[in-house]
Parts: sequence; C-alpha cells; structure tokens
Amino acid sequence: MSVKYGKFEMPQKIVVDETKSTNTFARFIAEPFERGFGHTIGNSMRRIMLSSLEAPAIISVRIEGIPHEYMSIEGIVEDMTNIILNLKGALLRKLPTDDQPSARDFRVITKVIEVTQSDIDKGKGQHSVKLGHIIADGNYEVVNPDLHIYTVTKPMKRQIDLKVAIGRGYVPSERHTVKDKAIDEILIDSAFSPVRLVNYFVENTRVGQDTDFDRLILEVTTDGRITPVEALTFAAQIATKHYEVFNKIKSHALVFDEGLEGEDTDSDEMMEKLALRIDEIELSVRSTNCLSGANIETIAELVSIPERKMLEFRNFGKKSLNEIKAKLHEMGLSLGMDLSRFGINSDNVKEKMKEFYEQRSKGSRELAKVDDES
Repeated sequence: MSVKYGKFEMPQKIVVDETKSTNTFARFIAEPFERGFGHTIGNSMRRIMLSSLEAPAIISVRIEGIPHEYMSIEGIVEDMTNIILNLKGALLRKLPTDDQPSARDFRVITKVIEVTQSDIDKGKGQHSVKLGHIIADGNYEVVNPDLHIYTVTKPMKRQIDLKVAIGRGYVPSERHTVKDKAIDEILIDSAFSPVRLVNYFVENTRVGQDTDFDRLILEVTTDGRITPVEALTFAAQIATKHYEVFNKIKSHALVFDEGLEGEDTDSDEMMEKLALRIDEIELSVRSTNCLSGANIETIAELVSIPERKMLEFRNFGKKSLNEIKAKLHEMGLSLGMDLSRFGINSDNVKEKMKEFYEQRSKGSRELAKVDDES
C-alpha cells in the first residue's frame, strides 16, 4: 500500500560559484530545501567529507643503512625523525577503479637516490632531495613534488623504499598492518583524509511568497588529492549507501505530491520576474547604464544572454558581471537560462515581453471595469 505525502521543496541542481573555484576550493549552493533540511543535509555531508573519504598516503619508509628512526645520518642535515615528518606531508593522487582488482593493496615504491659532488656544488654546498625525486612511479600523481624531504651535504647513494596504501581518516603507525615487514622498515602515521576543511551555512530563501525555506552553502577545501567536486560526489554516494539499510524495513511506500497542479501559478510568478525592467531591480548606476547601452530593458532579455557574451558589451567588466549574477541568483534566475517552455528565445524575447505587458494591461482594464460596474 502506498501512502500519499505532500510536496517537499527540493533543489533541482547544485550551483558552483565559479568566481571562487580553484583546484582545491569550491563553493556549492543548493536551494530551496524545506525548513530545517539545510542543517540536516549540510551537517551530514560535512561529517562524511571530513571522516570517510579515501586517498593514498605513505605508511612506511626504509632508507638503506638506517635501522631505526632515532638516529642521525652522515652527510644528511636532517635526522631520521625529521625526514619522517617531512614524508608525512606527501600528497599523492590515485583513484582506484573496479577493473583494477589489486588497486587497494599497498604498493612498494623503490628509488635509488644518488647525489654527486656536482649536485652539491650547484647548490653551494648542499643538495635538496624532494618528493618528486623519490616518487616517479607512474601509478601515482604527485601533487606536491617540490616538498623538501632531506638535505645532502656530501656525495652519497642510498636506496629508499616507500610503501603507499589507500585508506581513510588518520591512522597512527601502530595501527598499520604490514605483511613481510623488514627489520629496518619504519612505520609512520598516515593522514589519508584528502579534505582539509568543510564549512556550511544555511540562509533563508524565497519560494513564491514564502521566505522561510533553506539555502544551503557548502565550502569545501581539499589538499589536492581529490577535487572539491569529487569530494561532494563521493560523500553523497556514501550517504546514500548508508541510508539503503533503513529502506529495507519500509512498511509502506511513499508517493510524493510533486506539485504539478501549481505549474500555472509557478509560470505566472516566473513571467512576472522576467517582465521586470532593469531599473526596477537594485543594481549600481554603472551596471544599469551598461545594460541600457546594450539595449537590454527587461530581466527576460538579460537572462537569455549567455555569460560569455556579457563581457563583450562596451564598458562592461567582471565587477558588473558578478554584481548582476548575484542579483539574479537572489531572484532564482541565472544568465543563459533556457526559456523555451515560455515560448521565449533570444530572437523573440522583446516581442514576447511586449505581448505580456499588453495582456497584463488589458487584464487590469477589464478588472477595473468589473469593479466600476459592481
């Protein structure tokens, strides 16, 4: 038996703030949510991203001739403890796929580092060995190849063996399980989590005449081993996976009202927004003048223009573009919108807006006539 439930307001898509996005930071905006769901979704996504995402990290190191971590090395400035601390900062990227059965097994990376007197002379008495010199394995992308590992002051040749595994969270050295561990192999603490910071904010947003719905803003910062978009995608799938177990005990199937009966009302509200004149919204004088110079009179004309074409207008810059995008976002609109369901495109937008004004004016006259007769 199915149980009918009322409509839940839910976002149709996630918006990425392109003005602030980098390889390690992104700002995601999702709206509208029913009141309270912004915190419910935001907090759960934050916790999953910080605790449950996976990435590669070094779990052990072995340097030829070094039996334990509490000793200095002749010809190297740093002692073994400092070298291990430096190795903890290594950032390696690898996304194991299901067609690689052994992708999650730890991998041994072996490299013989040879430093000649010529190398030392070039460095004015010392030579810096970096992460990129040690890890040249094609299985991993080194995010920070310039990470300093140790400094050599005299010619030497040593073999370095690193074991790299994929895991999640922070795992101290004593919790690593390594088969066939060598006597002089040193286990190290591993920070597998690729997400450094997640902030979420919940603001009020409007749906129709109601202003108490939730807008969820997620700010995700990673260390480069995965991108913010990947972090959000993986977290969403992990959450879905965990909710599946609760769905197994469902006693009734829910059928949700999708609000199809209100489509005409929604269309009327959208047309009222599109029919607004540029001078009716709060824009700076510069932005208003730029749009006026481009012969853009209504919101419908504005949103039918792709973002890339906006910067082609005379005296129109990035600052004005960002201001307009922010204002449109407040209205639930964006540049380059598909208005085909209203019969509007970039070629007929002026004509359609003129028709809308005429119909609205005619309706107002007829309503006034009825009022006079009554």
